[in-house]
Amino acid sequence: MDSTQNPSTPILRSKAFYLTLAAVFAAVLLYYSLRGIDWSQVWTILSHADLKYILVWLAVVTVALVLRALRWRVLLSAEGPVNFATAFWATSAGYFGNNFLPFRAGEVVRTLMISVRTGMSKSFVLTTALSERIFDAITLVGVAAILLLTLPQKPGWFSHAATPFSIIGLGGVIAIILLPKLEPLWASILRKMPLPSALTEKLIGIMEKVLAGIRALHDAKRLFIFLAFTIVIWSCDSLMAVIGMRALGLPISLSVAFLLITGLAMGSALPSTPGYVGIYQFVAVSVLVPFGFSKADAIAYILLFQALQFANYAVWGLLALTRNKRLTANSATLSTTSLS
Repeated sequence: MDSTQNPSTPILRSKAFYLTLAAVFAAVLLYYSLRGIDWSQVWTILSHADLKYILVWLAVVTVALVLRALRWRVLLSAEGPVNFATAFWATSAGYFGNNFLPFRAGEVVRTLMISVRTGMSKSFVLTTALSERIFDAITLVGVAAILLLTLPQKPGWFSHAATPFSIIGLGGVIAIILLPKLEPLWASILRKMPLPSALTEKLIGIMEKVLAGIRALHDAKRLFIFLAFTIVIWSCDSLMAVIGMRALGLPISLSVAFLLITGLAMGSALPSTPGYVGIYQFVAVSVLVPFGFSKADAIAYILLFQALQFANYAVWGLLALTRNKRLTANSATLSTTSLS
């Protein structure tokens, strides 16, 4: 068949474009972040890392992973009970996929794992996962905006980026509030479209599951518990930044640590290579240097951070995939068009 007639060709082209854009983006950011670096100083800093702080960091990041699994269960419970082990292993596999695979494939991996284990709709599960991301962004940007008002130094790009991210976050909140309330309207629009009746009903079914995932946050008790977990999770992540810097003999305040993890979270939303190479280096340098850290300090920290994060997520993620043999590495590349 001619490639122009192959329906998968546009998808392949878009993926190739994304990977090319991510690679170019990473190269530019790496050049900016690493130019003028004294690598002997970076090595000196890393070689004197305190092992006991590293072990504490690994313990805290594991606790944060557990908390993320518990938080996700809060949303999934809107459709039915999900035991902790299922949620934890799916969360572990998801974070493993997001750090080692392109296209944030971990979201698809963890969605499939929950769906296979519980029978829940993939559309519903994926929507709850994306709702998590929206609320994380809202929380981080909101707290960071408050911190920026109190700190004497302000990373330039961070101050500018906070505004569009706040607007996007506000848009996400409005969508979460309004979309489920307009379900009859969406169904009416779909039924008026010139589509085969079978396809129309299938699309309406998917829409209902997506809106059910969003509606999970409409329950006041569920929302309160979810927000409480969110605050604790990001407090743990800020603590991890403090511990990681302390391991290198670099004291950092909790407020600056929170700005750093917020920058890393915001940066991870951009087109990126697996592991966020380039983006994380740029964020570390641009956030830490204005607060008196050298470029070598920033690069040493982010290299340690990425190495420990990769190691931790690899251990838990591979254990998760081993326990779920029906979901091989190829499942991470499945197109989201298969969600139904």
